[in-house]
Formats: sequence, C-alpha cells, structure tokens
Amino acid sequence: VQLQASGGGLVQAGGSLRLSCAASGRTLSTYAVGWFRQAPGKEREFVAAISRGSGSTYYADSAKGRFTISRDNAEKLVYIQMNSLKPEDTAVYFCAADSRYLSGRPLRESSFNYWGQGTQVTVSS
Repeated sequence: VQLQASGGGLVQAGGSLRLSCAASGRTLSTYAVGWFRQAPGKEREFVAAISRGSGSTYYADSAKGRFTISRDNAEKLVYIQMNSLKPEDTAVYFCAADSRYLSGRPLRESSFNYWGQGTQVTVSS
C-alpha cells in the first residue's frame, strides 16, 4: 500500500489545517489509519488514528479537543482536521495504515505496516 500525505503548510498560531492521506489505487476502507508526527530532534509520536470497520477514533492527549480524524464518504481518504494550532504542533506529519484491527493494540509505530512520506506543518507564533 502506497500512502500519500498532503495538505501541510505554514499557518499562524490559532489557525487550522486539514491534512489528507490517500492510498494509491485503492480505498482505505479495510485499513486502520493513523497520523504521526516528528518534530526536529524528537522521536516520531502518535497523533490520532481511526479504526477500520467501526470507525472508532483515538487521539493523543495533545490532540484531543483540537484535532479530528475522519474518513471521506468513499473511504478513499483519511483526513485530520487540525484546529487551534500551536507552535509546538510544528512537525512533519505522516500517515500510516494497517489491515489489522486497532482494538487492543498499542497506538504506536509498530502497529502500522504501511507508511507514507511526510508533509511539513509549520505553526508560527
């Protein structure tokens, strides 16, 4: 599965961005999809995920109340809507997918087999 993340950019603090994740040549309906981010000098960290099937969503504490992960109706795209952005949200954001169900599995990199290239999000103060 080849994933493509897009939608990054430069935004002022308090602003919003919506990132998209698409799979080349297929839908994402049978995949759990997660968003991760990596800031300079830091390890990649979990941001949000949406399960296959039930569509249950999961968020890191830093994302709760500000970010929303969702699928489009055709389940070809997974979005992460990021509101009230802060300078500390600045990072390269990656989408990842896995055909396994997320329930009961840790929300970390090892739970996702397929990764896209990142998209840069920069939040200015």
